[in-house]
Amino acid sequence: MPNATHRGGLFPALLKHWRGQRGLSQLDLALAADVSSRHISFLETGRSAPSTEMILRLAATLDVPLRQVNAMLQSAGFEPVYSEPPPEEALPDEIASAIQLMKEHHEPFPLMVVDRNYDVIDLNTGSLALFASVMGGPLILEGKLNLVRLTFDPNGAQQALLNFDEVGSALLWRMQREVLANPEDTQLRELLEEILAMPTVKDDWRKVDLSVPSSPAIVVHLRGKEHEFRFITTITAFQAPQTVRIDELRIETWFPCDKATAEACRQLAKDMLF
Repeated sequence: MPNATHRGGLFPALLKHWRGQRGLSQLDLALAADVSSRHISFLETGRSAPSTEMILRLAATLDVPLRQVNAMLQSAGFEPVYSEPPPEEALPDEIASAIQLMKEHHEPFPLMVVDRNYDVIDLNTGSLALFASVMGGPLILEGKLNLVRLTFDPNGAQQALLNFDEVGSALLWRMQREVLANPEDTQLRELLEEILAMPTVKDDWRKVDLSVPSSPAIVVHLRGKEHEFRFITTITAFQAPQTVRIDELRIETWFPCDKATAEACRQLAKDMLF
């Protein structure tokens, strides 16, 4: 039975929000989830109360992130079904082993594991070597390393980004889209506000144009102490995660765009061994 203290009216709003985010009509969602469009309509107006099973079915159909699935359940008066382990808790062995294998196999090229707020959870030796090169010395960590802060900080990697305008604007617009898609994520919104206050952000970047599609790929062009680097990046996520933390992990894998970058990374790796 649902908890009587649930926030009335919030579940219909959340369902309508996520349906809108996915660009589906009530009929589209009904067909995809194998329920009647009348029932979808009743759920969105509050005339019908959802069951746990119905919420999970609709959330899966809409590809709702697990943190927000828990929020949908709570808004209808049910307990969350996906655990939210604290950041300091060790990852499950099979996840940790998979990450370790990816890190090792991608050497000497950079690979970083980040959470939804772009905080670095783990990284390989290739990443450390690259950061040391572009920062002019060993990477000094004061608290968490955050890829977004590092990108925009004028005392961080920003000066080493030879195509900062391209990378910075694309990253900022990506964050703005993520905040618009999930306005209840206060941590991400606070990070966005912090970045918008930085002097490296240009005025015409502050308002995202949703009519412009995101670039399919951005080349990261960096200047190091002795080398220049050009990378294309990919982002990998775990399939069918069963906890919020694993659902929000992203593995950023950087691939060299040319032979010069590949050789420079190999040289950096050799230098770190001595």
